[in-house]
Amino acid sequence: MSEAINLEDAVEFAENPEPRCPCVLLLDTSGSMSGAPIDALNTGLQTFREELNKDELARKRVEVAVVSFNTHVKIVQDFVTADRFEEPTLSAQGLTSMGTAIDKALDLIADRKAQYRNNGITYYRPWLFAITDGEPQGESDKAVQQAIDRIRDDETNKRVACFAVGVENANMERLTEMFVRAPLKLKGLDFREMFVWLSTSMQRVSHSQPDEQVPLPPPGWGEV
Repeated sequence: MSEAINLEDAVEFAENPEPRCPCVLLLDTSGSMSGAPIDALNTGLQTFREELNKDELARKRVEVAVVSFNTHVKIVQDFVTADRFEEPTLSAQGLTSMGTAIDKALDLIADRKAQYRNNGITYYRPWLFAITDGEPQGESDKAVQQAIDRIRDDETNKRVACFAVGVENANMERLTEMFVRAPLKLKGLDFREMFVWLSTSMQRVSHSQPDEQVPLPPPGWGEV
């Protein structure tokens, strides 16, 4: 199986040797997201795909993966370039295994970076973009602490840039404890504007040099 995956990667990277700009969307699909929030999130994902694909270079360079978390953590979409990304339709149920999900997302990023290196592909610092309306629930304190430690270590060593967005009733205090960067509070259910911002940000990064500091547009959809 791994040989088949390696061959697939080799073919893909040979056909598209552009530097890669990986982004994991870490999405809360717990029960409290049901109804209007999950509907708005699904619409936002569609917007994200549409906006990214408007940019010819971003289509080839930005890679998107989706990890959802409720009681269970699921890789909904492994890394694909923006031109091959098809937004999933998510449903909401269960608890909030956020620590376990962060761990899974960071593993996914580490594995993808190894694949880039093995195939001689340059890459930008990966983004982990978490969206939640709550706080860790239904998992051990150890799992949450491990996630916090990994975020701090990866941020300190510039391996990953981790962003958190809190929706409606999210525990912003807890998110501030977990993430190095100040989490943003989404205004209402303005997922569409948030994903337009994320797409614009990824496009700006994809047009830069891999080690370049890129100014991001102001997030008008959120507040600290």
